[in-house]
Amino acid sequence: MQLFYQPDIKKGIHFLNEEESRHCIKVLRKTRDDIINITDGKGLFFTARITKPDFRKCGFDIVDIIREPQKNHSIHIAISPVKNMDRTAWFVEKSVELGIDRISFIRCAHSERTTLKTDRLEKKVIAAIKQSVRATIPAMYPLKDFEEFLKSQAESNEMKFIAFVDDENPALLFKEAIPGRNYCVLIGPEGDFTEKEIMLASDGDYKKVSLGKHRLRTETAGIAACHILNLVNE
Repeated sequence: MQLFYQPDIKKGIHFLNEEESRHCIKVLRKTRDDIINITDGKGLFFTARITKPDFRKCGFDIVDIIREPQKNHSIHIAISPVKNMDRTAWFVEKSVELGIDRISFIRCAHSERTTLKTDRLEKKVIAAIKQSVRATIPAMYPLKDFEEFLKSQAESNEMKFIAFVDDENPALLFKEAIPGRNYCVLIGPEGDFTEKEIMLASDGDYKKVSLGKHRLRTETAGIAACHILNLVNE
């Protein structure tokens, strides 16, 4: 299903922006009275009929509204952004396609990137929900220091995990995560977490887990954690 995005439908904005309009009319060659599917990114799918096939401002009327089914779990990945912005963007895009609900960025002692602009990442999120036919845009939070993030999550009801490279750690995320819960997984930078960060996380009830026997890049680890939690809830 081809999905378009218009966040303000509920406010009475019944037209696509110029980029979406151009794709609809110029690329897909939609015309008057054709049916299209739209999401507002807030949990709703809209079936719409084109009333004005303008490639700059495509107008439509609403035919039907369907609410996206609610999940019985949520996935929150808190990850250290890597130096290469393309790799961080790749993580965001693919994790959204896999069904992530919240993305947090954490600044760790070994983090190579200490600032992060999210404008480009927000565009990746919108493209990914359209690609995966989702109706809810995941929450994405600005970069926080590691300790600040732990404090902000102190009262959360999530099952908390910290994933890191440890040959003596046999606890697999796949076996430790209980189905039907809310989860938060910490993913460290390329240089991994420091001993102090691991201790602070453990003191904050984050359970140490492994994502498998292979050493993964940061963004790959984030994707792996997201996919594992999806499988736990199949």
